[in-house]
This record gives sequence, C-alpha cells and structure tokens, in this order.
Amino acid sequence: MRTAKICLAGAAAAAMVGFLAAPAAAAPFDTTTTTFEVLVGTLDIVAPTTADLGTGAPGGTITGQLGVVTVTDSRGAADASWVASVTATVFQTGGGSPPETVLPEEIDYWSGPAAGAVPPTTGDGTFTPGQATAGDAAPLSSVTPLTAFTHSGGTGGNTANWNPTLVVHVPLDSIAGVYTGTVTHSVA
Repeated sequence: MRTAKICLAGAAAAAMVGFLAAPAAAAPFDTTTTTFEVLVGTLDIVAPTTADLGTGAPGGTITGQLGVVTVTDSRGAADASWVASVTATVFQTGGGSPPETVLPEEIDYWSGPAAGAVPPTTGDGTFTPGQATAGDAAPLSSVTPLTAFTHSGGTGGNTANWNPTLVVHVPLDSIAGVYTGTVTHSVA
C-alpha cells in the first residue's frame, strides 16, 4: 500500500511538473491598434513673378495673358471652399504724370476656364471661374477685389489653375513708354 501511495504521489508530481513546464497556447489571431495623422496644411496661391502683355498705341488695346495662377489647398478641411481675388496698382511710366499713368480700372481681367496644368483642377467640389468668357471680362481695381476663381464644397485637398487674360484700354493721351504696375492675387 505504501508503494502504491508513493507511485501515485510520484505520478501526480510528474504530472504537475509537466503541466507547469508546458508552453502557453498561441492565439489564432492578434490585433494591433494603429494610428496615423493627416496634417493640417495651408491655402496658397502662386502667380507669375513677371508678365509682358505686349505693345499697343494710344487709344487702342493691349491684350495678353498673365501666366498660370495656381491655388493649392492642403488644409484637409471638412469644407474646402475658397475664393481667389485679384487687384492691381496704377501702371506708370516716366514720372507718373497723368499722361504717364494707366489706372487699374482701365484694365479688364478675364480669368477664363481652369487651364494651364493637366488636369487643370484636382479634388472634389465645384470650381468656378470669375469670368468664364472674354465677354465677362471686368475692370480691375486697387480698392475693390475682383473675384478671379472660386471653389465651393468638397473636402480635403484640391488645386485649381487658370491663365488670366488682361485687356489694357490705353488712354488716348498716353505717352510712349514701358508702363509698370502690380497685379496681386490672393486667396481666402
């Protein structure tokens, strides 16, 4: 009987050692909580640094394109709407006397449709030119911004490109010379 108890105790001890030494059972799957962040970007506009519209006579018109203007919206907003506007300074030559001056109101701006890149727009929402056709051209101002292009709705990021046309109505009393002024695009 004593031998049976020792054998039974030995078997129980061996079973316990085997149980304690057994490796943990692996799960058939495991999960990892993973995160990333979409950064808040900016709303930017880029226009050509210089433009030469060409030549014309007093009392005539000078028509030329400014070059591609680009709005890039990387704000990652739930409402990615924006409005691009344009103003201009007085254009002058020589000493800037009245016959050496062309006012912004004597220069028409025509944004035209989205153009200048492939594709000309990216992102969702509605892109609308301020002046879709030449017949929609409107005078510039140094005080009141003229809408050049808009984007409404959409989410996340977007871009728009256009190549505006300027039509200078040269005053009849203008003096010959190279007239210089500034056209400023802004976006908000």
